[in-house]
Amino acid sequence: MNASTEDLPVVVIGAGPIGLAAAARLIERGLQPQVLEAGPTAATAVRSWSHVRLFSPWSEVVDPAAEKLLAPTGWVRPDGAAYPLGADWAELYLQPLADVLGETVRYDATVTGVSRAGRDRIVDADREDQPFVVHYTSANGAEERIYARAVIDASGTSSTPSPAGSSGLPALGEKAASDRISYRIPDLKDPAARARYAGKRTAVIGTGASAFTALAYLADLAKTDDGTGTHATWILRRGISGSTFGGGDADQLPARGALGLAAKAAVDDGHADAVTGFRTDAFERDGHGRLVLVAEDGRRLDPVDEVIVLTGLRPDLTFLDELRLGLDERLQAPTALAPLIDPNQHSCGTVYPHGAAELSHPEKDVYLVGMKSYGRAPTFLAMTGYEQARSIAAALAGDREAAERVELTLPETGVCGGAGLFDEPAAEETSGGGCCTAPATLTIGSPAAAGGC
Repeated sequence: MNASTEDLPVVVIGAGPIGLAAAARLIERGLQPQVLEAGPTAATAVRSWSHVRLFSPWSEVVDPAAEKLLAPTGWVRPDGAAYPLGADWAELYLQPLADVLGETVRYDATVTGVSRAGRDRIVDADREDQPFVVHYTSANGAEERIYARAVIDASGTSSTPSPAGSSGLPALGEKAASDRISYRIPDLKDPAARARYAGKRTAVIGTGASAFTALAYLADLAKTDDGTGTHATWILRRGISGSTFGGGDADQLPARGALGLAAKAAVDDGHADAVTGFRTDAFERDGHGRLVLVAEDGRRLDPVDEVIVLTGLRPDLTFLDELRLGLDERLQAPTALAPLIDPNQHSCGTVYPHGAAELSHPEKDVYLVGMKSYGRAPTFLAMTGYEQARSIAAALAGDREAAERVELTLPETGVCGGAGLFDEPAAEETSGGGCCTAPATLTIGSPAAAGGC
């Protein structure tokens, strides 16, 4: 890298928890970050599930370097044992951190492409000597660009939910039925959302933290006066086994274990029916406009009024197309990381802490971090992303020893699956983005309810 390139900033894509932590770590190392955030505020994705509670406490969702930046402002971390709502995380920590970073964070900046300056992905000559060029659109639609010495993509996966179709493609009729399909956990405190589901029959497709949450939410709604008649049909592609509802009391994140137990209670108490071995192939309308789900084997379910699809998230790699990424063909995660996070073998707590080495690509100084680094795997925790950011900042600063050092111990869990627990790939039915960025809660309004991260 030449001297002029070394003077350029490190572009961080996304002002969510991991992107802002990466910026804090870069500053700690004497490097200059430039954060590009597509939304109008910090933590846009987190705000989209502001109504749900994390299943990690405050002590585990604040990055140490970020806390150091906040300390001179008088900021004090909330009770470390308390579980924040998504709104709390955004307003009490992430937005204040972005405010401290000031002009380092650029809002309404949607990245549309990343490449080497003057080099498309084909050209070898002097490739690593060229800075990166990052194209983005601003709030007024203007096309702009910025040059960078390195790129850290922390844009997450929340904008690209997986469809209902078991093939990984939308089921037939899925797009046409979009008026009755949601890919988010509903906020049943919101009057419009409450009216949408109250007294209705709703199909919930998927299993994992987000599906558990939706089932628990709907069960709580069914117990209220205005929710009489509310009922869920829970659709699973496999059968129900002892591991279906996660770690339960054995989970070292108790709130996360309680989440699976709440979903089980929804079924046991009759607020939800489980339909197993159902691989959604098509959506059809009945004579009243309701949806009939059809399976690959021809089974047809009774009509439902609404469908909540929580079959996982996937990374948007389109704007990275001119970079030479090394991605696993199944998970779309970095090739060295993929074996460590394979949901057929690992849960959140059995993923080995990792950093710059496992996140590297053939394209030098490009890193996918946070949930995006996990591709389609659901086993991500916020603590994991903070460790990634620490290691990458050390690597970019030339501190190889610190980059290779492990500074994280993860809690054990049974939520995300594990070796031998399933007779098919566990990734097929993970919902909403896994153990961190897929938020989930237990009981509406309950201070003990907990969800993502």
